[in-house]
Amino acid sequence: MGHPFPIREIARQAGLSEATVDRVLNGRGGVRESTAREVRQAIADLDRQRTQVRLVGRTFMVDIVMQAPERFTTAIRAALEAELPSLHPAVLRSRFHFRETGPVGELVRILDRIARRGSQGVILKAPDVPEVTAAVGRLETAGIPVVTLVTDLPASARRAYVGIDDRAAGATAAYLTGQWLGERPGNILTSLSSGFFRNEEEREMGFRSVMRARHPERALVEIAEGQGLDATQYDLVRAALERDPDIRAVYSIGGGNIATLQAFDDLGRECAVFIAHDLDHDNTRLLRAHRLSAVLHHDLRQDVREACHTVMRAHGALPPAGPSLPSAIQVVTPYNMPPQATAV
Repeated sequence: MGHPFPIREIARQAGLSEATVDRVLNGRGGVRESTAREVRQAIADLDRQRTQVRLVGRTFMVDIVMQAPERFTTAIRAALEAELPSLHPAVLRSRFHFRETGPVGELVRILDRIARRGSQGVILKAPDVPEVTAAVGRLETAGIPVVTLVTDLPASARRAYVGIDDRAAGATAAYLTGQWLGERPGNILTSLSSGFFRNEEEREMGFRSVMRARHPERALVEIAEGQGLDATQYDLVRAALERDPDIRAVYSIGGGNIATLQAFDDLGRECAVFIAHDLDHDNTRLLRAHRLSAVLHHDLRQDVREACHTVMRAHGALPPAGPSLPSAIQVVTPYNMPPQATAV
């Protein structure tokens, strides 16, 4: 039974004699199973308390750097603030660097400024481009661990990725769309905010692969570079609808869903199936109004908590953990909305 604690300390924790603890640890027999369980529990308690001691008085300054629409960064900020109590007795302070769009060079300057100034960690949502990958490498060289959130930079030196399996999410969207369209004819609009975000690329590949295998008769009409913003999304969707009168469904990979539906309405067109991502404020209201068929959702609070824990592990404040699993994908309809969403 591996452990880092002296027998005397384990015995004191378990309320047993040192001789009894020694027999359990060395498998000599002569003790009841319930006594062995008490020793194992004592070791687990000591390990947990040791972790708490490491955390007491520790303050972690973490920079949250994201390129995303305001509705998403607002959800991230709320998720982080809700999770802060769960990080006690450690204290986490955060600096937010949010932008909806802009040149890559500006994002790189932010990351390089953090590398010069110092930080305990960076939680990053950024385009998967060489300039950003290089900036992540400079942060890690400076001893600042980087965790990618929601969208990955797999070729970078980042410490870990936290988020869903995006290819599986796209495949799920394709399955739902095909089932709900049924025998009705029609093509499908796929909408990306940008072709440079790895998560959106993976979702599109998963969607296209399943649609090609299960519904090869349906054409996929792709639009991109709306940045997930309603102001730019409307014109892209309207132009696509005018070019293709057979579009009857939407898989919204990158957002801008209010504008997408407005374009359908203004042209008097029906959107028979609409699959979106994330229960932000816009999508919660649209789902409640039955304007969306389903939202593929994952628990942002859980993701943010895991990202923070990864930063803390990098500094030895938490024990090592195994490889993190992808976040669970939830298919949310108007009838199974999480409690926090129904309050929006």
